[in-house]
Amino acid sequence: MIKRLAIIGVGLIGGSLALALKKAGVVAEVVGYSRTKSVRDEALALGIIDRVATSVADAVENADMVFLAVPMAAMETVLAEMTDHLSDTVIITDGGSAKAQVVDVARKILGDKFNQFVPGHPIAGTEKSGPSAAFAELYQNHRVVLTPVTETNIDALEHVKKMWQSTGAEVFEMNIEHHDDVLAATSHLPHILAFNLVGMLAERDDCDEVLRYAAGGFKDFSRIASGDAVMWRDICLTNKDAILELLEQYQNGLTQLQQAIEKQDGETLKTVFERAKQARDTRFKD
Repeated sequence: MIKRLAIIGVGLIGGSLALALKKAGVVAEVVGYSRTKSVRDEALALGIIDRVATSVADAVENADMVFLAVPMAAMETVLAEMTDHLSDTVIITDGGSAKAQVVDVARKILGDKFNQFVPGHPIAGTEKSGPSAAFAELYQNHRVVLTPVTETNIDALEHVKKMWQSTGAEVFEMNIEHHDDVLAATSHLPHILAFNLVGMLAERDDCDEVLRYAAGGFKDFSRIASGDAVMWRDICLTNKDAILELLEQYQNGLTQLQQAIEKQDGETLKTVFERAKQARDTRFKD
């Protein structure tokens, strides 16, 4: 049982965790904080949190579990604001989509409490944001990746693992570098492509007409372009090395396709498309 859970960032990710833990009956009190007063008040009105904190320091006071669900660029500031107000036995974890920079910052700021920090990433979400988007079932049958380091306290790791399992999630462990590479390929790059494509179409004079004829496939792919712009800006900047490497590979692939189309090279196009189809069909069962 978590006696007091402090959630910094009470939107979709943090709010859904609170609702899931309440539904599972494994948390006694949830204290929440967001920089924006209207967000804090909304989270309280929706029953996501039991008490509104007036600051990060207020939120983490006497908490035995702290969950950070803030934009990546805000992690350092939030950690700095809480570090002098944490109990000796507190467990801190986060939901950041890129882990290397978060871990570096936490190691620098938390000092002797760094071993109580369990880096994590719930691989779940929707294109919506804010407290009203939160729901208790968000994490059911989704994966949560924990990326412990050498210093990570084993008991803290187990507590965080059990917390996520109680939401219905499958919990896995992965090293930081591999996590950031994998997520760059499967999440970060697709979001960049969707933002770019929708943005490109939006600049056309006939944008409304073009989008009127968009089929289901386009809607499914472009949906992720509705994601929070600040969050995705921060992800791109904090996982830049892995993302830049993938963007280069993707641009090389686009060049190959462009050249094949220019040369009327149907065989190359067919080979590329069949390889992609086989790769997906053997791994996903829709």
